[in-house]
Amino acid sequence: MLGVSTTFAWCFLEGCYVQSVMQSASIGLGSGLTTGDSEFIEQAKRAGRLYIEQPYDLYSEENHQAWNKLYARMLPCWDRYANEHFLKGIHSLCLNPDRIPRLEEVNRFLSPLTGFQAKAVSGYVPSFVFFDCLRNRRFPTTVTIRRSDKLDYLPEPDIFHDVAGHVPMHTDKNFAEALVRFGACAHTAAEVAAGIRGSDTRVHYLTSIIKAMARFFWFTIEFGLMRGRDGLKVYGSGLLSSHGEIAHAIEAPEVQRYPIQLEWAINQGFEIHHYQPLLFIVDSFDHLFSLVDQLEAWMKDGKLANVAPGEPEVNEEDLKSFLDAALD
Repeated sequence: MLGVSTTFAWCFLEGCYVQSVMQSASIGLGSGLTTGDSEFIEQAKRAGRLYIEQPYDLYSEENHQAWNKLYARMLPCWDRYANEHFLKGIHSLCLNPDRIPRLEEVNRFLSPLTGFQAKAVSGYVPSFVFFDCLRNRRFPTTVTIRRSDKLDYLPEPDIFHDVAGHVPMHTDKNFAEALVRFGACAHTAAEVAAGIRGSDTRVHYLTSIIKAMARFFWFTIEFGLMRGRDGLKVYGSGLLSSHGEIAHAIEAPEVQRYPIQLEWAINQGFEIHHYQPLLFIVDSFDHLFSLVDQLEAWMKDGKLANVAPGEPEVNEEDLKSFLDAALD
């Protein structure tokens, strides 16, 4: 499997998982739902089931302990560094700090606010499908959780990243509208590509668009900063779910922080295996929405046909998902 699904694990794949190598073929269902170590997930993949019901009874006590440890150490970080919309959202969801949440309970609080729902998935979701879920106010959500003795780094998302990092932002109407708008851009990209003659030209253009969208998602939805009443705050979910990097993003003198310009974001590569050295700042979620509008306009005008080379690479399955998209 090529690029986007491995090098860009926390970008627009995030809740859609990286299809990472699992070693769980000999592990029984009693082992819990630990990331990289769950036979339930492996069985779902082998059966071709992408969308699943959260198998809540399979969570082990160790799984719940991991959630509790993650939540407890993030609370003071959120109070200090998170934007006010996130803080309001985490309160609105009524998450239990001691136990992994049931997605049906999360949705009971979330859906009346913005229409969004967390939708459990077994693994990697091709990028067009992921964006189409956003367009329809569905957020593909990982159900596994990292090990309690390895809390600091995970190359793929888990339920803590998705539910505690992403979903509180989905309670904000303006942010939710920007996310839906961004999801709709995938349809625009597929429509534009479908109108291009010549398969090589079509693939080149679509590859460049997917790369631009991935970078935009990374520098806004995952690692975005926002100006607040009390100074610079975090709204990106990759930061909101990272105990170490959330403080680093705001306080570290070596981090470059710039007001976002679309041309910078879509031409800037990134790496996932270290703290981010470059972050962009938006003024508001209305500002973010306007940037998504600009991104779509540039798609239509051909301005995304040749973005700068570099990470993330675009894998064949993500590319195929756009080429084969059923457009309505």
